[in-house]
Amino acid sequence: MRVLISGASGLVGTELQKQLLALGHTPVVLVRDQVTKANQVHWNPTTGELDHTVMESIDAVVNMAGATTGKLPWTKNYKKELVNSRLDSTRTLVKAMVKATKKPKVFVSGSASGFYGDTADVLLNETAPRGAGFLADLAVAWEREAMKAPSGIRVVLARTTMVLSRKKGALGRLLPILRAGVGGKLGNGKQWWAWISLPDQARAIIHLINTGSASGPYNLTAPEPATCETLIMQLGKSLNKPTLIPVPAFALKLAFWEGAQELLLCSQKMSADRLLATGFIFEHPTLKSACDWVAAKS
Repeated sequence: MRVLISGASGLVGTELQKQLLALGHTPVVLVRDQVTKANQVHWNPTTGELDHTVMESIDAVVNMAGATTGKLPWTKNYKKELVNSRLDSTRTLVKAMVKATKKPKVFVSGSASGFYGDTADVLLNETAPRGAGFLADLAVAWEREAMKAPSGIRVVLARTTMVLSRKKGALGRLLPILRAGVGGKLGNGKQWWAWISLPDQARAIIHLINTGSASGPYNLTAPEPATCETLIMQLGKSLNKPTLIPVPAFALKLAFWEGAQELLLCSQKMSADRLLATGFIFEHPTLKSACDWVAAKS
């Protein structure tokens, strides 16, 4: 396959490229700068610039572009960037697909667990209603733009969760603290954190591209739910470090404002049943296996 990727330089995009190449596929990378490699295509999602004829040779499009929500605190201007970076990218891709004579077969477009809002202990499958808050509004708008893809193109909405990786991503700031032995739970630690390992995230995207019956929203989350406290404790065990120093909720809110509540203290207990029903097999189905993988070379 030839797979067109937006957000290809990010954590997931980089892993996705690696796995596609290993399987004998060709990742085609969208870049804002000057094209310097054969597999690169120039675009400017801010202005809607993308040569639609690129789509003529593409089998699948994966849309992972968007400013990171992990940059805290969210200022008013940065919240605009979070919204515009996702919606502009999606609109630009959809517009190119509409204009193309020969269209891709599948469009995997990013969304996020934020769709559900804060749901305490409720187990969330893809039929759960949208929640409240900035991230919920963002996810709903993002999915709405993706669903404007032309008829005949299978649309998969990848509701992503916390990606456990060895260097970057959600653990980028947390791992050095845990390795130093001065980490601990955030808030009371009872909030549910949906999670998935980086290899499984990319594998799931490729699996959904190849699964012809897959369409609509999918929770990209591991099948073993975990609370914040459980996840932090397991990471500590895998790293052989103590996790005895908690960070109180008021301190997180003081430092990170709205983002603290919606990202760090928000509770989302997500189900992987729909993804599992497609036949997907996790490389890291348990929290221990994922944390051991993170610790192996972290």
